[in-house]
Amino acid sequence: MASSLAVARRELDLMGATPQRWGDDPDVKTLGVDLASSAARTATCVVEWAAGSGCIRHLVVGTDDDAIVTLAADADAVGIDAPFGWPTPFVDLLSGNSQQEAWTSKRRDELRFRATDHHVRAETGRWPLSVSSDLIGVVAMRCHGLRERLRLVDPAAWGRTMEVYPAAALRRWGLVDGSYKGKDRLAALGQLVDRMLATAPWLDLRGEQEALLRRSDDAFDALVASLVARAAKVGLADAPSEDPVALREGWIVLPKGGAVAALAR
Repeated sequence: MASSLAVARRELDLMGATPQRWGDDPDVKTLGVDLASSAARTATCVVEWAAGSGCIRHLVVGTDDDAIVTLAADADAVGIDAPFGWPTPFVDLLSGNSQQEAWTSKRRDELRFRATDHHVRAETGRWPLSVSSDLIGVVAMRCHGLRERLRLVDPAAWGRTMEVYPAAALRRWGLVDGSYKGKDRLAALGQLVDRMLATAPWLDLRGEQEALLRRSDDAFDALVASLVARAAKVGLADAPSEDPVALREGWIVLPKGGAVAALAR
């Protein structure tokens, strides 16, 4: 079986791709990455944009870091579904730079949640997973290493890479309220795909790609991550926080409500 890197390179060749840089040819390709702790559960989606349409050129579940770096080098914007950092009080605690404080619910939440997590909760009513106290922390460790590789291979990639949260984006777009995750919720996932396709009639995809979206929430989240990257690139997302603490911890990009139909403008 071909490696995920070989698959990525072959698909880029088929697209006639050459490595792009931020601003050279804006709004051409967006990469969405649904990052997991292992390559087997990591999904990637490349959408190529033109006036009035967005075409899925790549949709794969089972992507390693080499393949992600290759795909990111050809993308104008990259959305990664993974935390980009840890809460500042948590980092201070581990590094011995914090004073001993009484254990309260307030202190607990300071250690569990970042500034962006509080913002997402206020905007969508949903808490992101805690990077310091949930298993998503393992994904954040992989993400940190991946972003360092992107920076070393292509320094400009750092500036065009953003943290995204598909579940919050879908809520902003009014497409989902409940869970669509897991093999026991394939019916809910299928209904969500139906709503997405009805809301985004400009989305061009092959039959096997639609089938993958309907059976894999990882693939669907990678698509949403790519769409959020597009939203940020064309001004259909909230401006990121300029607070230094928030930037150090990572900031989740939230698309504007009702923006899906306008993404292919």
